[in-house]
Amino acid sequence: MNQGVSTSTDKIIVDKSRSHRNKAVSKAVRANRERLQAGASNASGFDKEMLALYVASVVQGAAAMPILLIMIAVSGLYLTENLQIIAWLIMALLVHALGLIAAKRALRKDLTPETIVYWRRRFLAVQILMGVVWVLFLLQECPTCVPRDFDLYKGIALLVALASTAIATVLLRYALIVTFIPCVALLAAKAVLAGSGDLVALAVVLGTSLAFLVYMTARMRRANIQILSVQAEKDDLIAELEVAKSMSDEARRRAEEANLAKSRFLASMSHELRTPLNAILGFSEVMFTEVMGPLNNPTYKEYTGDIHRSGKHLLDLINEILDLSRIEAGRYDLNEEAILLAEITEDCIGMVQLRARTKSITITEQFEQGMPAVWVDEKAMRQVTLNLLSNAVKFTPQGGQISVKVGWTAGGGQYLSIKDNGPGIPEDEIPVVLSAFGQGSIAIKSAEQGTGLGLPIVQAILAKHDGEFILRSKLREGTEVIAILPARRVLETVPAVQETAAVARRRKSFA
Repeated sequence: MNQGVSTSTDKIIVDKSRSHRNKAVSKAVRANRERLQAGASNASGFDKEMLALYVASVVQGAAAMPILLIMIAVSGLYLTENLQIIAWLIMALLVHALGLIAAKRALRKDLTPETIVYWRRRFLAVQILMGVVWVLFLLQECPTCVPRDFDLYKGIALLVALASTAIATVLLRYALIVTFIPCVALLAAKAVLAGSGDLVALAVVLGTSLAFLVYMTARMRRANIQILSVQAEKDDLIAELEVAKSMSDEARRRAEEANLAKSRFLASMSHELRTPLNAILGFSEVMFTEVMGPLNNPTYKEYTGDIHRSGKHLLDLINEILDLSRIEAGRYDLNEEAILLAEITEDCIGMVQLRARTKSITITEQFEQGMPAVWVDEKAMRQVTLNLLSNAVKFTPQGGQISVKVGWTAGGGQYLSIKDNGPGIPEDEIPVVLSAFGQGSIAIKSAEQGTGLGLPIVQAILAKHDGEFILRSKLREGTEVIAILPARRVLETVPAVQETAAVARRRKSFA
């Protein structure tokens, strides 16, 4: 993360320009989705992509059609021994060359919505010329050939040409129809005029094949359009996600910078904030206890007491804020040593015992015996225990009970459990209570309100010790808080080494 200070210009760019850009991208994506989901308008929405794919396929498959035409011409020349088929082959190759030249020119041009119609008409014109070529092929005669064999040759050639043209022009609408409708019409007319059953059968087969291939190419074209629509939607969504991710990363970086700056500021203001407060507390206590002489006006004495209590409350608040800020800023260093968790808990119970007695609260202890020491920061663990005990005493009603337990966890660690029979916390308010400055409805209504930083500090300190904090509470059933230290924090005791007799030194012998 960038640790530098951001400039105001950079903030303006992030807060304004990128926000507008994100809105524009979102609006464009919504428009694209509506266009893609419009159904009937899908075909017209991808004319440019379909035409570009057709042009690429013509250029890549430039050698396929000439090979087919040469094979048909060679077969016809072998069957008829008529050189007219060579003239037909030259004409067919010239028409195919016109289509290839048009495709290469279109490939070099940038296809725009204005030029799509122009190029489609040119390609359809080439297909019409190719249709004329096939009509001329159908009109060829062979006086020396058997009529049935020659008609069969032309029928097979037309069916192969129909199939190959259907594959080559699947991305160009109406290409197959304008190419072979004249052939089907001419064949049907000849069959009717000649009254030949073979020609009728050939016309029916060719017409049926044309209808079937037109239907199949239409289905394939719609499938290609669907693929293009899905690809376009995916690209739009990827663009939207990239913009959203960049905005989220930038916002997160700004929030982290602001939070770190706040934490650093508060952590560095420890001396500047505590020094005047200590003076206020000291002088107000001197005036309240009348060390330098009596205060003649009792109202002044009452005011000094209020000043002292308010200053102490403010100092406690500042201490908690600074502790939490130091932890967040990474400046809370642990001074670890071996301590007994039960002993710290007993000391902290003694510190809150006076407040508990004023409310007639009974504190019961249940400590497991013979527990080894743990490797923790003593001051931090005292703060954890005091915060939890103070909360329990604060929210337990008159005559209530608090149960304090220290023992082993199932994983070999140690835990501290404090359970009271107070009003409890509603389950939906537990996340609020565990957040910084968060207070539940019970705490807001009670007379003893705090800062809302005790539990967040406890969580942060336990996290620094690789521990865990658990809060269990139900309304009108009390609250239980558990601080858990992991097993690696528990120190194993090593038995004392027993003294053994010294081994006698062996004397060396020289033979």
